[in-house]
Amino acid sequence: MPIVRSIWNGAISFGLVSIPIKLVNATESHSISFRQIHLEDGGRIRYRKVCELEEREVATAEIGKGYEDADGTIIPITDEDLSHLPLPTAKTIEIVAFVPADRIDPLQMDAAYYLAAGGAPAAKPYTLLREALKRSNKVAIAKYALRGRERLGMLRVVDDAIAMHGLLWPDEVRAPQGVAPETEVTVNAKELDLADALMDTLGEIDIEDLHDEYREALEEVVAAKASGEAPPSAPESARGGKVLDLMAALENSVRAARESRGEEPAEVTPLPARKSARTAPKQPTGKKSTSTASASSAKKTATAKKPPRKATPAKKTTATTKTTATTKKSATAAKKPSTGKTPIRKRSA
Repeated sequence: MPIVRSIWNGAISFGLVSIPIKLVNATESHSISFRQIHLEDGGRIRYRKVCELEEREVATAEIGKGYEDADGTIIPITDEDLSHLPLPTAKTIEIVAFVPADRIDPLQMDAAYYLAAGGAPAAKPYTLLREALKRSNKVAIAKYALRGRERLGMLRVVDDAIAMHGLLWPDEVRAPQGVAPETEVTVNAKELDLADALMDTLGEIDIEDLHDEYREALEEVVAAKASGEAPPSAPESARGGKVLDLMAALENSVRAARESRGEEPAEVTPLPARKSARTAPKQPTGKKSTSTASASSAKKTATAKKPPRKATPAKKTTATTKTTATTKKSATAAKKPSTGKTPIRKRSA
């Protein structure tokens, strides 16, 4: 087991129980760091710590802390001054509450540490706290002081150890105001279905299988430059671009994700093409178009609102009717055949 250097020694205060512990970094960085150099000759650029009063470089052992007052006066603060701060958390991780883990906002998460038991006498209370946390399915909220300031922490169980995550104070987390798009956007059901399909296709993954591809690419560049070769360049497909069609991008993403997993190519039903506003929609035979029905209805409404024509006076109508009847009667009499008899005239006495 590698030797891990503790960065802080103290105790966990669990009610009246005190557990001696050592604070150990739980994470490490594997990122590649660069040196600053002089471009002309490749020489290293270094920073020297110089006293501005004596104008000479000073060693680390000669450097201490100081607080600059409003008027520019420097007030020296020693480690002994800090060790006598009137705080119970100066050398103690003071547990103040136990809460469900989902009560902690991930935005508050900061650095992570392991709490190692400080010797054999601490093994029993350390194990007691660990098992109590396991059985309760809760995390402990604690306060502690580190690097000149009081901090908030969260204790939880990792395997058989107790880990502590530094937490930001609630007032140190900014509200997401002005971050979300201000433009009103409507997402339809088809787009959500495709997004769900993409999420289901990607599925879950073992986070242990993930690795830092950026660091590997940097190592390739460094190796190529060291051997005098040209550094590799990114392929065209890896370069970002604008997504012009969201639906097409989702469909292609689902298809690519399934093919990468060795599944059958995704059969994604494309959306129907949008019709132009000028093109009249085709209507089934025997059914009236909605637009035609609307136009017919509008025409009827217009006809109903049209002022009625003036009626012909009743007298003229009656006279005309009588004249027509007389004419028809005369015509009928004229057409009637003669019987051949002479009308008898009465003689006067």
